Amino acid sequence: MQETPLCLTVGHFLPYSMSDLNTANFTSPSTFILLGIPGLEAAQIWISIPFCATYSIAVLGNFTILLIVKREPSLHGPMHYFLCMLAVTDLVMSTSTLPKMLSIFWFSSREISFSACLTQMYFIHSFAGMESGILVAMALDRYVAICHPLRYSMTLTNSMVAKIILAVVLGGAILVLPYPFLARHWPYCRTSIIPHSYCGHIAVVKLACADISISSYYGLFDLFSEIGMDVFFIAVSYTLILRAIFRLPTKDARLKTFGTCISHICAISALYIPDFFSSLLFRFGHNVPLHFLVLIASVYQLVPPCATPHYLWLRTKEIRGRLLQLFTHKES
Repeated sequence: MQETPLCLTVGHFLPYSMSDLNTANFTSPSTFILLGIPGLEAAQIWISIPFCATYSIAVLGNFTILLIVKREPSLHGPMHYFLCMLAVTDLVMSTSTLPKMLSIFWFSSREISFSACLTQMYFIHSFAGMESGILVAMALDRYVAICHPLRYSMTLTNSMVAKIILAVVLGGAILVLPYPFLARHWPYCRTSIIPHSYCGHIAVVKLACADISISSYYGLFDLFSEIGMDVFFIAVSYTLILRAIFRLPTKDARLKTFGTCISHICAISALYIPDFFSSLLFRFGHNVPLHFLVLIASVYQLVPPCATPHYLWLRTKEIRGRLLQLFTHKES
């Protein structure tokens, strides 16, 4: 989802050995070299500790959500199906980047094959798009539940939920397909070094020795058509939801109804706020050090997967109750 416009000069590569700055012509490189966090090579082993801990929490938390929803029949409803899909996308997003990132930090295993790099690029962007689409589906769920409660069960049937999830998956998968195909098409004759911790779209195609306007324009098209439309639909949904909430007769009723939206709002914040902050830094933070920009982009891969389970446990009564029940049974 996030575009990272890393237009870098050779000076940014100086922390890496000069022997690796091979500028010989090669049309299709066999491998790329991921620098990790340029300029912070000495500190990467320490940076890996919170990264590893956060990744472990994200994996444990999202798998717990999937387990609880699977085992509890009362949670087999539209909102919880969307939560499961969100957990799956979080797991795939973080797993597509963190293991390789940690291998760079721990073992200096910087090489990644050209095909593996393009595969990682595809998974990062496609599942980020799917996650955004799932948040739109959850906004639709809240809109129907609050604005048309009597029609909720008739509108969001299992069949309709399946169609929504299929549309989200196909949308995320198809819209990002041109990324790796265009990246494979470009000739690479400058360097095989990517000054980043993972293979983001722009970070890779910037290495091409050709006019990459098509890749750049398509990236903007994907950003505005997919993420832009998602944000628009979420904003419209919550405008209607808030209007319905303010029409409720008592303050308690308004607070109780708004409380059912808290977990969704937190999930939206965990996805879009770091992305928005990171995008602003990359576009306008010209004096910001490169290592800080790459660090922010790397952290962005962890924030939504780790934050989402915590928000859901705290704000989703059914999941919290079932989780406490599981621990109680284990102790007794």
